[in-house]
Amino acid sequence: MALVRADLQIVIAVAKVGKYATSESGDTVEVVERPHGGISVVIADGQRSGKGAKSISNGVVRKAVALLADGVRDGAAARASHDYLRTLRGGQVSATLNLVSIDLDSRSLVIARNSHCPVLLFNPSWVGHISPDGWQVLNDPSEAIGIHARTKPVMSELALEAGTTALIFTDGVWTAGERYGERLSLAARTNQLIESGGDQPQFLADSLLQEAMDLDRGRPVDDMTLVVLGIRQDEQGDHVRRMAVSFPV
Repeated sequence: MALVRADLQIVIAVAKVGKYATSESGDTVEVVERPHGGISVVIADGQRSGKGAKSISNGVVRKAVALLADGVRDGAAARASHDYLRTLRGGQVSATLNLVSIDLDSRSLVIARNSHCPVLLFNPSWVGHISPDGWQVLNDPSEAIGIHARTKPVMSELALEAGTTALIFTDGVWTAGERYGERLSLAARTNQLIESGGDQPQFLADSLLQEAMDLDRGRPVDDMTLVVLGIRQDEQGDHVRRMAVSFPV
């Protein structure tokens, strides 16, 4: 999906696949427009896999999307989603949750994490300034929602800046290849893809997901979801919002 604002274009790409030999993916992703301007992506990974996990992640995402669409702030929406799941399942079921928002009211990128997986951010202008390699890793300790009473999200906020790429993913991507003694270096591989001219979010999402699947020998050990959010210069300038969906059945 592409959202245009002034001289910037926001492009969001999703690539996901279910655990091998399961009927449904336990991961859920939804996109919602913000009433004060902007767009949010909600990514949830329900405990375990299959239909039970899908039911959990669907419920959590529906709650978060409804709140964001009503103008509730990201941190409050994440907390309310936690309270909802904890109440509904008696504190016996967990889910990871990420809210990633382009907030045009504050003109910022807002990230709410309730996941042990980090969020990776890259911008070539950050090389040697923000970090030696241009990457920021958001990996402060964070709890999954649904279990403990006082769980809250870890919040991060950055100014919107052309050239920024954000990688958000569930643990099936993060741990791909572990059973074979291998791991995917998402940052290093993303650098290689970008340097070869492939900086478009959908290309990055598809390429990285495929490599994660290859590390699991084509049989994903867990549900895999990868979201790539890119902030780019608006080269078309037509202010048209576009969405494309590919859904195999």
